[in-house]
Amino acid sequence: MKLIGSNFFIFSQAKNKFEYYFMRIFSSAIMFFVIIQCVAQNKTDVSLYLKKDRNNYLTLVESKSGNLFTKLGHHGPAIENQWLGFRLYFNKKAAIDVYSKAKPGLEIREKKWYPSKNEQRNGWGADYYKVGKTVGLGGVRLWDGKKVVPLHPVSLRSARVEKGEDSSYMEMVSEGVRYKGEKVTILVRVTVFPDKREATVEASSQTGESVQFVTGINYFKKLKVKKSDNYIATWGIHPEDVAAEQVEIGGAILFDSSDFENEIDDGNQYLLISIPTKQMEIRITSANAREAEMNSFEKFEQYLDEQN
Repeated sequence: MKLIGSNFFIFSQAKNKFEYYFMRIFSSAIMFFVIIQCVAQNKTDVSLYLKKDRNNYLTLVESKSGNLFTKLGHHGPAIENQWLGFRLYFNKKAAIDVYSKAKPGLEIREKKWYPSKNEQRNGWGADYYKVGKTVGLGGVRLWDGKKVVPLHPVSLRSARVEKGEDSSYMEMVSEGVRYKGEKVTILVRVTVFPDKREATVEASSQTGESVQFVTGINYFKKLKVKKSDNYIATWGIHPEDVAAEQVEIGGAILFDSSDFENEIDDGNQYLLISIPTKQMEIRITSANAREAEMNSFEKFEQYLDEQN
């Protein structure tokens, strides 16, 4: 019996047709089982729906105004794995927000990002992260050499979600963004994996021009901040008002320092200015004090150091 590739067998040594077909059926059953197991182990999910039709999940929405913030559930597309949830605001901010969990599991589709206060106290997750007017945790904007340029106004903004075999992603495409006298189209994709306590954020110029991307992490004055050569982390209580209680939360952006030429602290966020490029990639992660294991700044810091 000789193995060809990774998906099927060619049985060159079967003694008769019965044995040949038996081995073919047996191998197909094994491969089916492996595929089912892989799908079952994909502990990620996506969510995108209109508030007026909250049980009808969508894969794509678009708007010429670029603003569906008040019409979409959780204000834009959302994704999660067993540790974290993220959403992209479908408006001019295009910020990334965090959904925190007290225990591993998938929650966003069932609780629509906002469990009741009683449910939060009984083990469900909550929205402890405060974005405000910033990029949030790893949101993307542009830099024109003098100032930050939002991905707005647009000729069209669209959002898409997809759950694959081994990951899930959400993406937002902002078309017709004015940048240095031209109009550019910028795609931002956020991907989660079942075996990684983080998300990958990718930004790309879809119209071919090199641009300077802006990303970063927001903070508040009483938060602890740790900076290294390849990550910026915060820990503490955000002034959030939608959760049942205030809980310490950590956020971190991990990056390759060679991809960025400058860092700006505007008093509300640490912004990273990329070198001129057509694409950029960073990673984001979070933890909170309600978790059983990674529930302190010291443990969060240790985890981040181990990732680099």
